[in-house]
Amino acid sequence: MPWLYFTLKPRHRAWAEAWQREVQERLRELETVEIAEGCFISPDARLFAEPGRPIRLTGPGVSIAANVFVHGPVVLEAGVSLNARASLDGGAGGIHIGEGSRIATGATLYAFDHGLAPDRPVRSQPVTSRGIVLGKDVWVGANAGITDGVRLGDHAVVGMGAVVTRDVPAWAIVAGTPARVIGDRRERPVSGFRDPTCSPSDDSQE
Repeated sequence: MPWLYFTLKPRHRAWAEAWQREVQERLRELETVEIAEGCFISPDARLFAEPGRPIRLTGPGVSIAANVFVHGPVVLEAGVSLNARASLDGGAGGIHIGEGSRIATGATLYAFDHGLAPDRPVRSQPVTSRGIVLGKDVWVGANAGITDGVRLGDHAVVGMGAVVTRDVPAWAIVAGTPARVIGDRRERPVSGFRDPTCSPSDDSQE
C-alpha cells in the first residue's frame, strides 16, 4: 500500500526510508533501472530491465505496488502510481507515462503485438512494437487494457475493464470494448480544488 508510505509520520519515516533504500539498491544491482529520490517500490513488485530495455522513474512520488510486473523500456514520470497486479511490457517501442497518472489494479499495457498470418503458428508470428504514450494526469481504471500504438491525451480517463485500441483525446472519458468516448472531464462538476497543474482552462481551446 504505497499511499501509507507517503503519509507516514516523522517518527516512522526514518526506518521506512532506510528500508526503501535497501529495496531500491537491490534493484539497481540486478536490473538497468533509474530511480529518482522519493519513490516507493514494493519488494513484491517484479521489475525486469535488461540492458537496452531500461526502466526509468524520473521524478519523486512514483509508486509501484505489490505484484506489479514491469518489463522495460518503461518511463514513469513524477507522481505516477502503478497499483497492485498492474502489468506493463514496453516491447521494443517502450511505454511512457506522464506526470501524476494513475494505473489501477490489474490494468495491462502491452506495447507489442503478434502477426496473424494463417500460414504459420502463433509462436512463429513476427512481433511489432510502436509503443504506448500516456499524458499527464491520466487515470486507467481497474482491469483496463491498453494496446500497442495507443496515445492517451492529458487528463484522460479509461473506465474499468475497457480495452483501448485507438488514440484517446485529452480530457476524454472512454469505456467499453473496444473503448469509445462517453464523456469529457471538463463537463463534470468542479470540486472547488484549484491545482495549477490540472486546470480545464489550460487547454480548453484545443
